[in-house]
Amino acid sequence: MMEQDNDLIELRDEPLDVVAAIESVGDPRGGAVAVFLGTTREEVDSRGRELVALDYEAYREMAEAQMRRLTEEARKSWKILRLALLHRVGRVGIKEPSVLVAVSTPHRADAFAACKFLIDKLKSEATIWKKEIWRDGSSSWVDGQGG
Repeated sequence: MMEQDNDLIELRDEPLDVVAAIESVGDPRGGAVAVFLGTTREEVDSRGRELVALDYEAYREMAEAQMRRLTEEARKSWKILRLALLHRVGRVGIKEPSVLVAVSTPHRADAFAACKFLIDKLKSEATIWKKEIWRDGSSSWVDGQGG
């Protein structure tokens, strides 16, 4: 676990504790907390395969350094009081959270903007890879990290 300026930045092998993460960004100076929670969604691909889980792998040292850099970048643009940036590694089942971004700021506009910036940059820049696991036992790596 790494905390920088009261930030919680971490790759986790175990399920994300959403309540604890949100509580970690509480600050008496804050008027807003924005939260993004990315979950594994149920879907069927073009070949009719049903998704049962996602497997995430990461180059841990590099990904955590990238996550810290993103939080530093966000702090230059918005008055962030506290934040949490968490991502799962390993298997994540349907409806389970794989990524959590929580940001507290004095005002809601900054909280929303910083939260969006962090999830968009995390998905596009961090060395975290996603593999889809299908009910038929097959798997496929996801190209890119958009959406």
